[in-house]
Amino acid sequence: MKKLAKYALFALAVVSATACFNEKKVYNRSTVSEKHGKMLLGRQTRDQLKQEPFNAWYEEEYKNYEYDPQTIKELQKKNLTSHNIIVFFGTWCGDSHREVPRLLKILDAVKYPEQRLTLVAVNRKKETPDGEDVPYNIKRVPTIIVQNKYGKEVGRIIESPNSGSLENDLLEILNKSK
Repeated sequence: MKKLAKYALFALAVVSATACFNEKKVYNRSTVSEKHGKMLLGRQTRDQLKQEPFNAWYEEEYKNYEYDPQTIKELQKKNLTSHNIIVFFGTWCGDSHREVPRLLKILDAVKYPEQRLTLVAVNRKKETPDGEDVPYNIKRVPTIIVQNKYGKEVGRIIESPNSGSLENDLLEILNKSK
């Protein structure tokens, strides 16, 4: 009887673990309100920003931003591509309209791997449907969080860069994290 109970407990543990690991992440949610129009919520793919109505601000800012090529080379030397980046932003937020396209252009320039980037859209309360915001204590957007390859936060950029450019702030974060 004890042996049967052990097997049953083991089987239950395996089924529970499998269910946890197979949990699907939902991407590209949106909502529409009379007051604020269409807003993205939760995890997003970059392609969502290229869709109406977001493409108007995204494409213009992406196209017009000119990054510093020397700083891009430094970011490559400092191995930005080995870090994880999580971006919390609001499609309703002017700072996000400016900084998110700029960041993505910088990441394209350093050939940053898409699988290391997480884009998370928040509502006006800085919340997400699945609670991705909770561990990061998001108060303002955009918030760009840089993590080392082990998932430890090494720095963040909140609303706008302190140095005047995102690429310089990213470089400062990498320099401090060594």
